[in-house]
This record gives sequence, structure tokens and C-alpha cells, in this order.
Amino acid sequence: MTAQTATTKTLPAKTLAEQTGARTDEAASLIGDARERIDALDDRIIGLIQERMAISAVIQEARISSGGRRVNLAREMDVLAHYRDALGKPGTALAMTMLELCRGRV
Repeated sequence: MTAQTATTKTLPAKTLAEQTGARTDEAASLIGDARERIDALDDRIIGLIQERMAISAVIQEARISSGGRRVNLAREMDVLAHYRDALGKPGTALAMTMLELCRGRV
């Protein structure tokens, strides 16, 4: 029998409790609902970052075409401070990643 003709075995579906690590159905349901909300939030956050990237590209293009530099370091420091003030030290790392995504897309 070849690999193409072999029947594939499917694993039994995991219960919600197994998927979430919860010990009760009530907790598993709550976790499952919360994860759906988190997934929806993540999709919105990704969309907002993509929108920010597009706007950053417009700004960079205008700056470069006027003879300026692609990156304005003073502005980036303001952004880093804003995220740090709102979210603490992890906010700085988050802002650095976001700024990296938004650089050089022109």
C-alpha cells in the first residue's frame, strides 16, 4: 500500500476541558468564550497595526521626497515613552516591535 492510498487515522476530537486545561465544564466554557474574544481582539489589533504601517509609509514617503530622513528618531522616542507609560516596561518592547514593522515600507 502506498502513502497515497493508505487511510489516515483521525485522532478523536479533544473535549473543551482538554483544549483549555480546565478541570470543570463551567471553567472550560468560560475559557473557551474568553479565547474567542481574545482571538477577535487579536484580529482587530493586527488590522490596526496594518493600518498604522500604511500610514507610516505615507509619512516616510513624504519625509523622504522632501529631502528628509526615512525615520524620525525623536518621534520614535515619543512613541516608546507613550507605550512605556501606558503599559510599563513590556510596553517598550511592544512599541519597538511595532516601530520595526512600520519602518522601511516605502
